[in-house]
Amino acid sequence: MKKSINSDIERLLHQRLGKTVDPALGLIGTFSHIKHRAYFTRPEFLLMCRWKSPRPRRLYEANSSVEVRRVSVDVFASGCEKEKIGLLTSLKGVGLPTASAILTLTDPENYGVIDIRVWQLLYDHQVVASRPSGTGFSFDNWLEYLQAVRFWARKFKATARAVEVVLFDYHKQKQEGRLYATRSTHKDRAAITR
Repeated sequence: MKKSINSDIERLLHQRLGKTVDPALGLIGTFSHIKHRAYFTRPEFLLMCRWKSPRPRRLYEANSSVEVRRVSVDVFASGCEKEKIGLLTSLKGVGLPTASAILTLTDPENYGVIDIRVWQLLYDHQVVASRPSGTGFSFDNWLEYLQAVRFWARKFKATARAVEVVLFDYHKQKQEGRLYATRSTHKDRAAITR
């Protein structure tokens, strides 16, 4: 990450961290025991998935309690990010954004949800260089995103989730036009205004 490019994002985080309310705070509190227990149940899984995206509900519900428990035990036992994502996305209906949401809801210190809004903001400020639309993420995209969010979390002594929420909220406030409209690569990326 280039220092000059990050200065806008860092200014934004400096101004808003601790002042932006996390809309998932109650849900995160509900799941605070999961990381220590080192697995989640099917009802917990369904609630996490529906929070991120209710659309594939029937697919989420096609996962058995045994499958969900086995996958979640393996996720919490793994020290490998690629393996964690691979395990979670092996569950029916779970794509990379939902997998990142599950990790975030169970470990907000270390994870933030990869999302179209945050990705578009990072793209506009040249923190990430691909996928201007903020959709169709690969594991490498997620890892690039996660490294940036964790970098700022360490710098500001915040959680990865707190950083993600500030970026999401800022994009939501400043967005013009349709969120899912096709975006092309452009050289005149807007600066974050004070």
